[in-house]
Amino acid sequence: MKLGWVQIARLGLVQMCLGAVVVLTTSTLNRLMVVELALPALVPGFLVALHYGIQITRPNWGFRSDTRGNRTTFIIGGMAALSLGAFLAALGVLIIPEQPQAGLALSVLAYALIGVGVGASGTSLLALLATATAPQRRAAAATITWLMMIFGIAVTAGTVGHLLKDYTPALLLEIVGSVTLGAVVLTALAVWGIEARVIAEREADPAPFRQGLAQIWAEPQARAFTLFVFLSMTAYFMQELILEPYAGLVFGFGVGQSTQLSGAQNGGVFVGMLAVGIAATGLRFGTLRQWVVAGCVGSALSLAVIAGLGQAELGFLVPAVIALGVFNGMFAVAAIGSMMALAGQGRGAREGTRMGLWGAAQALAAGFGGLLGAALVDLLRLWLPTPAAFGLVFLAEAALFLTAAAIALRVIDATRGGREAQAHALAIPGE
Repeated sequence: MKLGWVQIARLGLVQMCLGAVVVLTTSTLNRLMVVELALPALVPGFLVALHYGIQITRPNWGFRSDTRGNRTTFIIGGMAALSLGAFLAALGVLIIPEQPQAGLALSVLAYALIGVGVGASGTSLLALLATATAPQRRAAAATITWLMMIFGIAVTAGTVGHLLKDYTPALLLEIVGSVTLGAVVLTALAVWGIEARVIAEREADPAPFRQGLAQIWAEPQARAFTLFVFLSMTAYFMQELILEPYAGLVFGFGVGQSTQLSGAQNGGVFVGMLAVGIAATGLRFGTLRQWVVAGCVGSALSLAVIAGLGQAELGFLVPAVIALGVFNGMFAVAAIGSMMALAGQGRGAREGTRMGLWGAAQALAAGFGGLLGAALVDLLRLWLPTPAAFGLVFLAEAALFLTAAAIALRVIDATRGGREAQAHALAIPGE
């Protein structure tokens, strides 16, 4: 049996809970550390980077869910670990003013636990979707789950921000405790019973993790798609820390305007995701491969326009950024749908391991991309005018997107045909 629409929506609730809990740590607690506690921005930056770095364990979690045959346990257990980590992170923020060393030590432990929880729950959830979603529904499933995650992020950030207008430590713990406990309960209710209905029981695989990962890494297709994920997501995140400063320094945007610019971009992402889900699944228009390539190429062109506007001192930055968001959304959903399709190709019963490998590449790219973009701008501004420095970084992002598109064209196209053809389609001579 395959997942029905109601079951896909139920799994989307888990993704919504993941977004709701994570945003507490990357937004609310980040602001409290920098503003209320007057800590250097490097402190929350390091903690967020730690949670991304810990997600290099994703292949291990995926392998465990493959070999032990119970992804539900890892989804719920991972959400519990994530929620506990978020609550401990809030507790750490409250301890820091009185006992800085103890508070920071608790925060490090908390963010490590957050990384473990996201890795275990998120990877197992995607593996379940990849295993049990019918091919014609993958684009819609990716759209539904990611839009629900964005919804969870937006609603949680807005609601918590409103409730914390009159901030007190006790109120912070009450709110974080309510959100995290609610996330665990909702996850358990949402995922319970789905796996048993759609996936036949499998015997446990006694192979050790290193052997299992080596088997997947030996597949040329899996390696090439890992490179695609890393390059495309590096490009995706490189603009994250520099787009608003670019708007302020080059176009004279105020704080409010630059914040609205970020909102406009996210609105574009929402539209792009929705468009692919409707077109690929509802209208049967275009393949996932075509949407991935279109999203990457469109993102590259949008970045080139954004770079050119700054050199020519022209307006129209907002429409260009919205276009970038639309193409980013198209690429992201189509890439996730393609990931679901590719996860089942090659050696059997390794969907979670592949998802974990690609999830680790995405997490590393998220941390590396933002840092790389900011560092390159700072470095280039030592020798070049500010518009030119930002412009070159945007063009470098565009080049990465085009490279990723070329890889996607080859890798995703190779999935057509039987499993044997797919296993050898990207084989390197001599392997």
